[in-house]
Amino acid sequence: MRRSICYIISAFLLITLLSLGSFTLSAEAAESTVAAGDATGGLRYTVSIAKFENRAGWTGRFNIGDAWGAVLTDLLNRSGKFIVLGETDMRQAAMNEQDLAASGRTTQGAITPGQGNMTPAQILIKGVITHVQDTSSNSGGIAIHGIVLGGSKSTSEVNVTMYMVHSSTGQVLASTSVVGTSKSSSTLIGAYGRSGGGVLNNKKHGNMGKAITNAVDQGVQWMITQLPNVTWRGNVVLIKDNNIYINRGTREGVKPDMEFIVGTASALRDPNTGEVLDVSFSEVARLRVVTVKEKIAICELAGGDAEAIETGMFVQLPQ
Repeated sequence: MRRSICYIISAFLLITLLSLGSFTLSAEAAESTVAAGDATGGLRYTVSIAKFENRAGWTGRFNIGDAWGAVLTDLLNRSGKFIVLGETDMRQAAMNEQDLAASGRTTQGAITPGQGNMTPAQILIKGVITHVQDTSSNSGGIAIHGIVLGGSKSTSEVNVTMYMVHSSTGQVLASTSVVGTSKSSSTLIGAYGRSGGGVLNNKKHGNMGKAITNAVDQGVQWMITQLPNVTWRGNVVLIKDNNIYINRGTREGVKPDMEFIVGTASALRDPNTGEVLDVSFSEVARLRVVTVKEKIAICELAGGDAEAIETGMFVQLPQ
């Protein structure tokens, strides 16, 4: 009997190590996906995430809407394609602090929250969790010469509809539905004999959390594919000594030698509803980035009429 128990413990430890190894490989694969996204470079868009509604009626050990928002914030930030602003509740909390400071009821100094400094979002992200399913585990096993071997499997699934909304117009730029799944298994090993027996069970938890991560990852990859359809813009903030300063820098992914067009943008509106139908851009010059700081880039004239450039004009990629 003692020898059987030793065999059980050894087998259990081996299975546990293999399970940990599998998890490590999965984590490394996820990291490599994020790294591959970073390697593509490109300009970053500011995004804000609204709380995802739970219309599936699912309840568990955590709030599924909050969990989705937390994972989405993390993966968007790590993708290297976005500047992720605080979720809606955090931005509201920041505004409350600014209002409190402006009331004069707090000490005033360099760290006092000031109004007019919050970064605006270009894209708003919201969504609805429409379906959640946690399947029951199916278990079974066999007994051979006093040794019991068994196991079980379970699957979690979450369905979500996501929207990308333009912050200026409120128009839905794109929408999609994603289905995240995660499968887990557990192993049971035991032994029995005349003097007694024992059972060891290697069971994995957190299946629903993994399904959420899987769905969010799909959503982030979809968002990246939609970025070419969203115009990236900045503004001229200063013209000095033949240099043109724009309000976009390393934070937004601007790099030396990048070229931008500068000019004016006019909204084409429906005469009946006032809805923005399109934006017409009139180019006056081209700029080449010389020096980049965190939030600004210093550019030189690369073509066009330098005298026509004015503070406040739009800057965007060549079309």
